[in-house]
Amino acid sequence: MRRILPKRLRGHAALGYRASRRTAESQGGTPMWLVSFVVEMALLVYCLIDCLQSNEGDIRNLPKGGWVLLIVLVPLAGGVAWLVAGRPLQTGTRRVSWPATQTSGFPEYERPRPLGPDDDPAFLAEQRRSDERHEQMLRDWEDQLRDRERRLREREDRSPHQADDEGH
Repeated sequence: MRRILPKRLRGHAALGYRASRRTAESQGGTPMWLVSFVVEMALLVYCLIDCLQSNEGDIRNLPKGGWVLLIVLVPLAGGVAWLVAGRPLQTGTRRVSWPATQTSGFPEYERPRPLGPDDDPAFLAEQRRSDERHEQMLRDWEDQLRDRERRLREREDRSPHQADDEGH
């Protein structure tokens, strides 16, 4: 595209402008519009992810949906506004990318460990109650078995005498 320059800028100034522009791009220099575009997109992506990962109750001044719209529709101003006025204040706890887990924010050697069944008092108490019920059930069965055996012996003791009495 040919630039239309006033007569006084034609000549050396115009040639110098065109030459310097061509040399900056041809010598590997990055055009400024590309740098600003990359910075703006990086800010947009960072602020959008940060906003989406923040807890709804911690976000300041606008609801989360409002901040997302502002960041997306007005990327540069919305991102800066998010960083200054909307981002949750840091409360001293470490932010991690998996805040829903029990172990988030702890180094591995300090993480709270879930209790195994052998260490859980409620589990052990339930096991004791279950064992006591089973022991009682076994005692009842043994008593019933002894009672049946005793009754059978009594019948056998009566039966042979009755058979002898009937035969004689």
